[in-house]
Amino acid sequence: MKKILSITGKELKLYFGSPMALIFVGVFLVLTLFVFFWVDSFFARGIADVRALFAWMPLLMIFLVSALTMHQWSREEESGNLQVLLTMPVRLVELVAGKFLSALALVALALALTLFLPVTVSSLGNLDWGPVIGGYLAALLLASSYIAIGLFVSSRTNNQLVALIGTAVVCGLFQAVGSPVVTDLFGATTGDLLRQFGTGSRFESIERGVVDFRDLVYYLSLTIFFLALNIVSLDSKRWSAGAHLLAHRLNGRLSLALVGLNLLALNLLIAPLSAARLDLTQYNEYSLSDATKNLLADLGEPLLIRGYFSEDSHPALAPLVPRIKDTLREYQLAADGRLQLEFVDPLTNPEMEREANQIHGIRPSPLQVTDRGGVSLVNVYFDLLIAYGDQTASLNFSELIDIVDTPLGAEVRLRNLEYDLTSAIQRVVYGFQSLDAILAALEQPAQLTLYLSSATLPEWMAEVSQTMIDVTGEMADANPDKVAFSVVDMSAADVSVSEQELFDRYQIQPVATSFFATETFFLHLVIEAGADIQVIYPAGELSQADLRRAIESSLKRSSSGFLKVVGLWTPPPAGADQFGRQMPSLQQYSILEDALRENYELRRVTLEDGQLAADIDVLILLAPHGLTDIQRYAIDQYIMRGGSVIAAAGHYRLGIDPYLGTLQLDVNENGIQEMLASYGIMVGGSVVMDLQNAPFPVQVQRDVGDMVVSEIQALDYPFFADVRADKLDPDSPVVNSLQLLTMSWASPVAVAEAALPDARIATLIRSSDNAWESTNTNPEPDLQTYPDFGFPIGQELMSIPLAVAVEASFDSYFSDMPSPFEALESGEALDDGEPAAPEPLGLIERSPDNTRIIVLGSAEFVNDTVYQISASFGGDRFFNNIQLIANAIDWFTEDVSLASIRSRGSSARILPPIHESAQNRWVLINYAVAIIGLVLIGVVWQLQRRAEQPIQLLPPPGAATETRPPQTESADAPSGSDQGGF
Repeated sequence: MKKILSITGKELKLYFGSPMALIFVGVFLVLTLFVFFWVDSFFARGIADVRALFAWMPLLMIFLVSALTMHQWSREEESGNLQVLLTMPVRLVELVAGKFLSALALVALALALTLFLPVTVSSLGNLDWGPVIGGYLAALLLASSYIAIGLFVSSRTNNQLVALIGTAVVCGLFQAVGSPVVTDLFGATTGDLLRQFGTGSRFESIERGVVDFRDLVYYLSLTIFFLALNIVSLDSKRWSAGAHLLAHRLNGRLSLALVGLNLLALNLLIAPLSAARLDLTQYNEYSLSDATKNLLADLGEPLLIRGYFSEDSHPALAPLVPRIKDTLREYQLAADGRLQLEFVDPLTNPEMEREANQIHGIRPSPLQVTDRGGVSLVNVYFDLLIAYGDQTASLNFSELIDIVDTPLGAEVRLRNLEYDLTSAIQRVVYGFQSLDAILAALEQPAQLTLYLSSATLPEWMAEVSQTMIDVTGEMADANPDKVAFSVVDMSAADVSVSEQELFDRYQIQPVATSFFATETFFLHLVIEAGADIQVIYPAGELSQADLRRAIESSLKRSSSGFLKVVGLWTPPPAGADQFGRQMPSLQQYSILEDALRENYELRRVTLEDGQLAADIDVLILLAPHGLTDIQRYAIDQYIMRGGSVIAAAGHYRLGIDPYLGTLQLDVNENGIQEMLASYGIMVGGSVVMDLQNAPFPVQVQRDVGDMVVSEIQALDYPFFADVRADKLDPDSPVVNSLQLLTMSWASPVAVAEAALPDARIATLIRSSDNAWESTNTNPEPDLQTYPDFGFPIGQELMSIPLAVAVEASFDSYFSDMPSPFEALESGEALDDGEPAAPEPLGLIERSPDNTRIIVLGSAEFVNDTVYQISASFGGDRFFNNIQLIANAIDWFTEDVSLASIRSRGSSARILPPIHESAQNRWVLINYAVAIIGLVLIGVVWQLQRRAEQPIQLLPPPGAATETRPPQTESADAPSGSDQGGF
């Protein structure tokens, strides 16, 4: 080892003995920074990562390594020193290892000078250091293989230029073999095989922050093989080509072949080990989460996942197939034999294609392919089928991938594969559960108790009472070990429970026989499953099917593993204007609806009959306005029954000026602001503007000579408050997994804590400290008057709450108000002309103390129109907004398993707005740090070189020598001949 280090030190001195090495490293640094900031447009991308640094590394490393290794052996051979080296008492292995380590040390030095780039990104945003560590590790492994190739090529020629070009060509071939340029020429199987041999394609997984054991072995195998090739090449120069040395040369070649075959066998042996990897990302984005593992471990029936992938696929989709297959194999291992995994090509299997088309509705997607032959269409299967029992779900390519615009063109990536797969599995598993499965999932038998008042029960409720007794009695008789049923008559003289005890234990109160009657009655079905308590309140119309559905829904809430039912109210379509023309509606939420349908049973509700179905777990209200009292009554009584509500109820909504056709902000009149205020939650009558904001495309006029040109520019838009993680409640599962949100045209939200002394209150979202309230309803900026932001900046800047979550007991909004059914009882028409609602029940005046409400100061932040705006700057912000709604539903239903993987990925790591001058300053600082660091290294090395003492040589013959006085020999001193003198 000492000899190896000595050779390494000698080679490093030769590197720094001339400015050539510093020039090569300097060019590498300049190209790296240029690619990062300009070619890949770091600030334009707006994502806090350093993928651009490593995306170009395989190509840039070819240039650097070729320049550093071109002279290693060719210079020695050209100068005649190679013959001296080969005859020295140093083994070839030590010579090769010393030169290898010296080149690797210089590459490591070059990479170290780029470390200020991730430091810069970390100071600007929330950088995940896992992919950074993985990227540098991959760069060193890549460099080691390239250096081994460069040493071998240099040993085959005495011309440094030939060595430079030869190394670049060989390394370029290894880079190209796995690139899309080559793999697109072949089918999926051959292309996948070629990617296993590509240095660049192997680089991708480590670059993402996943250290795959197979990739490590590949790079080390490549390095060892070419170093062995280098040793054999040098050894061949020590011997003549005569026949008497044929056996020696043959042994060397056989040894080399044996090394190569063993390394190839090792790579083939570990190829199936997809799980042998280390995930370095902050949130283990590429490892199966506990939620997924628990779901697979609890499977009661066999689960089938079948991948439909075409052999002749689209070039952008083909590289994603191996990653999907590897992930599915991890699912199979986690399921411990309960998951059947299949991969088929329907285009070569007509029977499978017929089943996919006719039974599962899976059909090929026609995609456009551009190649040398022109533009053509190819029918591609890129689908997954998940089947469990009689439930099936499918995922096609549009649900699995994201298309990201980059400076080099569109890049196709997997969206969030684990979330897409796990949510689909959860959907089919939960949808398969029957009543027997629901009862089997209960840890303790369910106690169903019907509290009724036979003496005061209205006649029109008698049939409902008998229905409740019949249905629950049948359920208890059919499942005696899991269900117990009893009836308690509250009007009986010997009743064992008082009304106060019922309120203290279950928060239920008797209901008035009519809205203004003083006589009350009980007809409440209490379902107790362990510590969980659910109450089914009396309803005017309740069939056996409705009651059975309500009981099953209550039991599902008491256990995990079942689909939750979400009720969604959205504004009705816009009516006609004064001229009879249909007005376009901007209140569209189809993207949110599609996202919710992936994991929940979504039902649209109108609230027009004054009540909600008892099996709805969560009610979502988006931009509520134009409501009747009966609709508000339905919301109020749902809350009084303990229902959970997400109210996106800002003061304003996005609209269109009927005369000019331009955007405007309309007031949400006849909404739920007054009702929320009665609960102690106030929505302000202003709109929040923030200096920290997201961009908005605005048409501006620009003078070009004698012409005025209209163009669309992305300008700072204070109405789009850019909320970062430091303004999201870290203790709430609703938002603590998100990194940023964009609240569009939001109103301030506050809670009157004095009115809710026992409430649990959380401010989920706050604006930045540079926000203010405004009553400006013109959403278009005035750049002539206010050139900086297009709007006047408020006098007092502060952080403003934009969303709250409250868990408390609320008093009914209608406690001191007239009945909304008065008009119906008197025969008058409703405001909206709807027919008469069902017979109204008495008012429930107070909700249970665990009732939860989330109020958001904006509904536009999940609006389709806002998504279209956001998509032009990257849709990550908008999808975080959708994740907020999904997280809130999971929090309501106390099922946050998917929330842990829903927000995974770097998509949420968005850079804050950075002024152009600050961007230029950071670019210059990075260039300066790299160049100054390189210069300092050169200066320090030269100073150390000058400080070295030259070796004293022997004087030439005949030169005067210094006379020394004779020394007295010691008695113990050996004679001159014993000292080895001549």
